[in-house]
Amino acid sequence: MAFFTSEYECKIDAKGRLVLPAKIKANLPETSGNELVVRRGFEPCLILYPMVEFKKIYSKIAGLNEFNEEYRKLQRNFFRGSSVVELDNTGRFLIPKLMLSYAGLKKDAVVVGMGNKVEIWDPERYEEHLISDPAEFSQLAQKYLDD
Repeated sequence: MAFFTSEYECKIDAKGRLVLPAKIKANLPETSGNELVVRRGFEPCLILYPMVEFKKIYSKIAGLNEFNEEYRKLQRNFFRGSSVVELDNTGRFLIPKLMLSYAGLKKDAVVVGMGNKVEIWDPERYEEHLISDPAEFSQLAQKYLDD
């Protein structure tokens, strides 16, 4: 099982390639090989999955009843623009142009380990989606983690 943590400041080259941070790369499951899946996030970011983790989600979403309109909408929007990408021998992968545009990525990126997946953000957009008030963060933690 993959386990990704921490935040990393990264650069995107002129061709749209990002070098995966060494600690992220080191935690990729061996079964994924060099193949990863990148898709649009629910927020304006990209989500990067090892193939084994994406297949778990794929099974759940692809298994929904195709005769239900809401399920079809979920499937269409979840899978649109999903791309299989491969790491080259230096740990780089090419981010498709439409995805760069969706996430507002240009030269700089913040790569965030999120357990079984990785988020890729434009630094300014990332800051906008973080909780700046410690009390709000504490309330959310209490609401969802207090048993």
